Amino acid sequence: MAAEDGVVIGFSDHFEVLRLDRANRHGLVAGATGTGKTVTLQILAQGLSDAGVPVFAADVKGDLCGVAAVGAPNEKMLARAKGMGLDLRPAAAPTVFWDLFGEKGHPIRATISEMGPVLLSRMLELNDVQEGALNVVFKAADAEGLMLLDLKDLQAALTYASEHSKELGAQYGAVAPATVATIQRKLLVLENQGGTNLFGEPALQLSDLMRTEPGGRGYVNVLAADRLINSPQLYATFLLWLLSELFEDLPEVGDPAKPRLVFFFDEAHLLFRDAPSGLLQKVEQVVRLIRSKGVGVYFITQNPADIPETVLGQLGNRVQHALRAYTPSEQRGLKAASDSFRPNPAFDTAEAIQGLGVGEALVSVLDEKGAPTVVQKTLIRPPASRLGPLTPDERANVVAQSPVRGIYDVAKDRESAFEVLQQRAKAAAAAAAGEEAEAAEAKVAARPRAAAPRSASRQGMGEAFAKSLLRTIGSTVGRELIRGVLGGLKRRR
Repeated sequence: MAAEDGVVIGFSDHFEVLRLDRANRHGLVAGATGTGKTVTLQILAQGLSDAGVPVFAADVKGDLCGVAAVGAPNEKMLARAKGMGLDLRPAAAPTVFWDLFGEKGHPIRATISEMGPVLLSRMLELNDVQEGALNVVFKAADAEGLMLLDLKDLQAALTYASEHSKELGAQYGAVAPATVATIQRKLLVLENQGGTNLFGEPALQLSDLMRTEPGGRGYVNVLAADRLINSPQLYATFLLWLLSELFEDLPEVGDPAKPRLVFFFDEAHLLFRDAPSGLLQKVEQVVRLIRSKGVGVYFITQNPADIPETVLGQLGNRVQHALRAYTPSEQRGLKAASDSFRPNPAFDTAEAIQGLGVGEALVSVLDEKGAPTVVQKTLIRPPASRLGPLTPDERANVVAQSPVRGIYDVAKDRESAFEVLQQRAKAAAAAAAGEEAEAAEAKVAARPRAAAPRSASRQGMGEAFAKSLLRTIGSTVGRELIRGVLGGLKRRR
């Protein structure tokens, strides 16, 4: 439900409302497992949708998809709504389902070039030396105009780099074949995790995540992540790529009357766990600056301590469900959670967090001046949509009526680096064979020359190709592709 100027989260001694004109200032939904975070996410997503704001959210547990069905409130939910003075009108939100594996929604893809070397290195868990080698491969491919669209393109480019490490090293820096081989082995692991499904075309167009229906409501884009979450690096890196693409692509709008898109990042600790300091700095930069593009980012996690302080400090809208504090680590997390709120003299924040029941939370939102309100004990409102998952048939029906039906469902494989390198290798082989034949004819009367070993023949073709590539690189510096803050291609507006 959307209030006139915001989204009703719940009721304390008054309605707690997320203001639309402050919703791009980011937020946090935290709490232990089973305390109601998913319901809060569902309420926020549908409320924003009702207000005309498109939403993107990952469905990790598989029950957020209920937002697409009309709710059937039970007596307890109706009593809670009545006690709040809330008119609970069951309704569904317009929904688009996405799935990297193409099973529970439309396939969602990115190209290798769009992902870029920084995020790919994070996804593959490369060390500094390996990341440097991957950067060289991207640099050479960009300069040559070789499109890296899918994993076979990247494998082909890596094979080329390994075979011609000396030539590329002279141009860009050392690329050891052993390092390239390590990257290739890690790519095989990524393929086994389902990475092949992520990379390719048609690539996702951000405009398809920012749709509104004819009636004005924003679409709720739900990414099926119950299977994806089993590959945490793939999950976290994909969502970070999507966030960075929004940052690079959208123009500045300042503080709009309502966000252009709100992005919910569930299991947010996976984004920051074991991330190198350089990547954390870039994530902080994207989170800090993307609000001026009209995008709100909301992290959902068990404990606020999962979020680095530099990012946590930018999350002005907060919903804190219950936490337990039995271990020293949990106690530190409890302190971090309680210290992040503007205190309420009526109760001790840390004690209140531990005493919250299911469907209760401490809430603090930004007011009209952008300052956090005093924290309040809040009863979370019942959702208007279904509390629980859709059946497979219901999901299939939503997908069949989707506004992007037919756009992404069939993969395309156009000519890119893999095909170009194959064609060039064949051309080089034919040229080498022709030269060899001419030389043999010119020396018919001479002593027959022993046939060169096959490996030497391959090396000769490779050397010719390498020289051609390096000449092209030298003449195409002016058309190199431009990459953004996280290494992906900057899209044209």
